[in-house]
Amino acid sequence: MKGRYIEIPCAGGATFRGYLATPANGKGPGIVLCHEIFGVNGTMREVADYYAEEGYTVLAPDLFWRAEPGIELDYSPEDAECAFALYRAFDHDKGVEDIDAAISALGSIPECVGQIGVLGFCLGGKLAYLAACRLPRVACAVSYYGVGIETALDESENLRGRLVLQIAGQDRFCPAEAQQQIQAALSRRECVEIYTYPGLDHAFARARGEHWDKAAATMAHQRTVAAFRREMGPHYDLSSLWEAHLAHEFTTRDVDATMRTMVPEPYVNHIPTMTGGVGYSELKRFYRHHFVHNNPPDTTITPVSRTVGATQIVDELLFCFTHTTEIDWMLPGVAPTGKRVEIPLVAIVKFRGDKLYHEHIYWDQASVLVQIGLLEPEGLPVAGAETAHKLLDETLPSNTLMNRWLSADSAAR
Repeated sequence: MKGRYIEIPCAGGATFRGYLATPANGKGPGIVLCHEIFGVNGTMREVADYYAEEGYTVLAPDLFWRAEPGIELDYSPEDAECAFALYRAFDHDKGVEDIDAAISALGSIPECVGQIGVLGFCLGGKLAYLAACRLPRVACAVSYYGVGIETALDESENLRGRLVLQIAGQDRFCPAEAQQQIQAALSRRECVEIYTYPGLDHAFARARGEHWDKAAATMAHQRTVAAFRREMGPHYDLSSLWEAHLAHEFTTRDVDATMRTMVPEPYVNHIPTMTGGVGYSELKRFYRHHFVHNNPPDTTITPVSRTVGATQIVDELLFCFTHTTEIDWMLPGVAPTGKRVEIPLVAIVKFRGDKLYHEHIYWDQASVLVQIGLLEPEGLPVAGAETAHKLLDETLPSNTLMNRWLSADSAAR
């Protein structure tokens, strides 16, 4: 457990607990995290820690404190039965009051600076929606598969901040009719974003859960952080952070400095060769022995384009070198050939807060093999350095690998 529990005062002099997670720099905009029907359990604490890495001060209040203070349930059949009993008896109005108290508590601590948003899952997803409608201090609310939102659509007239709804297309607790009602009422509101994930069931974003879908969960998280960033910050210069990382890799060739630009447990995957590492120890070993000191001395990287999002960068690059050393990450086990290589390369770089989280690096390995003489291009739809040349000069011929291109053109005439 990375965070700590604090006491949240509420009306009448009572208090209840909340799990507080803070970013590495000690402060950031606030998020009140509303739990599922299983309470503030290990999963919810992980979510709080996750958003703290994104730069937020996160408070997950125990919204079941009126019935079972401090209850933590897992996902066994027995605990699920208890969770549903708590849900059936839950007072949503009191829940929103407790969220308001949590907002006050969060706003009073020095670790929280700026605005406050609300994030909720399942039961908490509906509470996030209600908080957006009822509490004017909510700058942004994000609801994951909120249950019962369609029964409170009349409250949407009171929306003030941004609302994001993440809906599972096959959610058994939010059937098609309910989804249609939500879309009809909210989809045209400028302050509302609705994302539906086809074919997925309730709790698709719960890591390691029965219905977890990593791709959809990743996309939903990216959209969530983008909304929070837009309304509340914090804002990071991702381009400068990425440039510093590249400088440590290819200019100063400093492994320790490279690792300091990354989260505590990062990962890198060079997709064509599946080289890189997962976690600090493995990735540092990879950088030290197989990457930072293994690139040819004449290696150059030429930026062609860059797309910067809320949480990631997509770089289009021209990567050039002379194959004078064995390049473990790109050509593992291949002795130096002395051949010149020029290839387009795409880097997709994900950040958490102001640290790199992962890199996915793509290039055409067939083109590399052609250029070093290990793949004969005759009769194959592959090309060598021509792909790099055309990247920089769009006037160079297209379709040269298509045997029927000229004949089809002649027939058309």
